[in-house]
Order: sequence, then C-alpha cells, then structure tokens
Amino acid sequence: MPLLHISMRAGKPQAYRQAILDGLYRAMREALNVPVDDAFMAITEHEPANFRCGNAYGVERSDDALLIQITVFASRTPEQKKALYRRIADILGESPGVRPEDVFVNVLDAPKENWSVGNGLAQFA
Repeated sequence: MPLLHISMRAGKPQAYRQAILDGLYRAMREALNVPVDDAFMAITEHEPANFRCGNAYGVERSDDALLIQITVFASRTPEQKKALYRRIADILGESPGVRPEDVFVNVLDAPKENWSVGNGLAQFA
C-alpha cells in the first residue's frame, strides 16, 4: 500500500510526467510486490523559485531532480528498499530519461493502523 508524493520543477510535458508515474509503479511492483492497481501517486510541480535541490552528499543534481517520498507499511526490509531505489533509478533512466543523480528517494515506514484506504475504516489494523 505505497503512497507516493513526487515533487519536481514545473514545465515538463504530460508524457514525461506520465512516464514517471508509470515507472514508479513498475518499480514498486517489481521490488516490493505491490498488488495490481495499488497505485496512489501525486506529482506536484513547482516554479523554479519554489524548488531547490542542493548537491550535498557528493551528488551533482540538475534542474530535472525529482524528490520522491514513498510511505509504506512498516514491514519492508532494507534489502527490498535497496532494490526499490535501484529499480526506480534504472527505470526512470530508461523513460523518461532522468539521470540517476536526479532521483532522490525517501521511504517512510508507517504502522498498518495508520492507514485508512476508504470508507472510514482501518482496513489493515
């Protein structure tokens, strides 16, 4: 049950943004075994004055940097997360052509009781 928030600079075409969503979904299916149709993602675009990514940690980022935050059940192993990071970078490199240096991923673990996926119910608690 991943929930994704993707932040990026405004101005990319719809096909580019769609490739990001499709690629992230594919990476999650492959690395985390998420079910079919388990796709809860939102892209937020920011004007250049409202979006900044530094070059800390020895990574030279460009204006095409993506900030990807993924909230998941607190049951994923470090190995699964590492596989996810690799698959995201590889897949987004293929399409829409995002450099691996521009893929910043943060995974947040959330207990299952923190989720309601509709109808006012705690489906996983």
